[in-house]
This record gives sequence, C-alpha cells and structure tokens, in this order.
Amino acid sequence: MKDKANRLKSIRKIVHEQKISSQEELLQTLEEEGFSLTQATLSRDLKQLKIAKMPDYEGGYIYVLPEESSSLGKTIRMKAQDTHFASSGFLAIDFCGPFAVVKTKPAYAGGIAAEIDRRSSKNILGTIAGDDTILVIPREGVDKRKLVRTLSEVLPIN
Repeated sequence: MKDKANRLKSIRKIVHEQKISSQEELLQTLEEEGFSLTQATLSRDLKQLKIAKMPDYEGGYIYVLPEESSSLGKTIRMKAQDTHFASSGFLAIDFCGPFAVVKTKPAYAGGIAAEIDRRSSKNILGTIAGDDTILVIPREGVDKRKLVRTLSEVLPIN
C-alpha cells in the first residue's frame, strides 16, 4: 500500500497528463497504479488538492489542477483560430449602454470570460462572470461596434 503523499502526487500527475472526467475513472487509474482507496478518500484528496471540474472544449467536463483552472487548463485552452469551446457554450449577447451581457450554457461563463479577457485586453477592461452570464466592460472610448468586433474574435456573433 502506497502512502498518502505518493497518492496525492500521483493524482496531480494523472489529472495534469490525462483527460479525466469522473471520480470513478480517476479511482480506476489510481488502482491500476497500485493504490487502494475508497471514493470518499479520493473525494477528500481532490478537495485537499483543490482540483475542480471544468467544462472542456468537447462539451463535457474534466478535472483540472488549480493553476490550470485559472487559465482554462491545457485541454480547454483555445487556439487563436479555434472557437469551438466558446461557440459550444455561447447562447446570446445583448447590450446596455456601453456594456455587453453574454449568456452562456451553465458552467461555461467563467471559461469564456477568461478567454475574452486573455484575447482582448486593448478594447476590453475586463469581465465579470457568473455561472451562465458574463458582464463585459469595455475600455473608455470603445463603442458598441468595436466591442462587437472584438467579441466576435472569441464568440460566434455576426
């Protein structure tokens, strides 16, 4: 039986290197590596490591390490020409004065907002995301047309 420190190290390695979508899948992978633990123990380990589930670009969910979740993780980062993740979660956009309000599928707002922030710093001051809604705050002097053009680099809007 391997000790807790080794188990935690293995969990981090597995989550970082593989696309794991359920605790059962992670538990099976750990058992294949020689660890014997219960689902409750695995749950506590995931909480201790601050590993979270986030939507991936294929429409499912995967476990990500804390440092990866803040940057969308290696499997859900979007390439400049790949807007599949954003388009799969995007529902609608509306405007109120200089602000844009983006509606998404549940759990997609945080990832899409992070991508908007990452890609459009010259025209967008920042975003505030909930579970399924994003408030987009443009920089001073950015009009609606320029904001739409900037957001269209990330979102499937016309």
